[in-house]
Amino acid sequence: MSWGLNGRWYSLNQISLTLITQHMINQPITFITGATGFVGAAVARYLNAKGHHLRVLARPGNDRSNLEGLSDIEIIEGDLANINTYRSALAGCQALFHVAADYRIWVPDPAAMHRINVDGTIALMEAALEANIRRVVYTSSVATIGINMDGTPSTEETPSNLEDMVGHYKRSKFMAEQAVNRLIKQHGLPCVIVNPSTPIGPRDIRPTPTGRIIVEAVKGKMPAYVDTGLNIVHVDDVAEGHWLAFERGKIGERYILGGEDMGLGTILSVIARQVGRSAPKIKIPIAPLFPIAYVAEAIAKHTGKEPFVTIDGLRMAKKKMFFSSQKAEKELGYHYQSAQAAITSAITWFRANGYC
Repeated sequence: MSWGLNGRWYSLNQISLTLITQHMINQPITFITGATGFVGAAVARYLNAKGHHLRVLARPGNDRSNLEGLSDIEIIEGDLANINTYRSALAGCQALFHVAADYRIWVPDPAAMHRINVDGTIALMEAALEANIRRVVYTSSVATIGINMDGTPSTEETPSNLEDMVGHYKRSKFMAEQAVNRLIKQHGLPCVIVNPSTPIGPRDIRPTPTGRIIVEAVKGKMPAYVDTGLNIVHVDDVAEGHWLAFERGKIGERYILGGEDMGLGTILSVIARQVGRSAPKIKIPIAPLFPIAYVAEAIAKHTGKEPFVTIDGLRMAKKKMFFSSQKAEKELGYHYQSAQAAITSAITWFRANGYC
């Protein structure tokens, strides 16, 4: 049997081969982790819009609402903790975006977080080497970067070590990034590392710790604040930064994908103005909150629900987590929206989806 195509005649096998070849040339096959989550969903949508055919790793029974509206995707049911559930799906992929992570400030089982963030990352990167993936983008975090005690923005070169890392999440991400760097240097892993700051915006379904602050502030349940600071960035800008790292990033380099530095009091004031509430005026010291955090965590161990105030969260709040994205701007062409625009986007989505 033969068929006509573009004015020429081919056998059925020839047509299949031609279509497959054209598909691979025009649409890179990309394996992505974390696409059911917050940042991963934004990355997946950006790649999808750029013509990438996506193979999405998703745990069985996981909430997949963030995948709605995506076209030309395959869902691979598997778990980062078990490489045998997804190894074969890496075959034929040209790109890998490893966005998934267990992101919680408080965790009842640190070993489980380590299995995902550290062991899972190492296993995936080793499998990518075996599958001859041409380009890897690994989503680390600014949590791995040192903080300048004078409050000036940190850069990719600001030193840090494992002892500086507060909490299990930061330690796990630091260890994972170090492992990825070893694979780059010792085994030629073709990987670019990106370090998002504090993303906010649509599809924060869990929500993230920062998303929870926004929700509670919109509800008027944040009457006071502590003197800390964050680097606020729209999640869609972080997604574009991932693609820019894929297209223009240098192997072995890392790039901060951040936005605008803001004090927590300013963030809450912006939210208050947008929802017609009074901005909180009470700034409270951090030290008296530690007994409350100890009690909250003790209760959480019995209920299984994440406490709103945590010991590690308070320890982190002692520092202003400000960062510079100048390297990404210069080398990748990265840019970001204002923090106010990002906050507006987050509030709009949370309200539209019944969170507040």
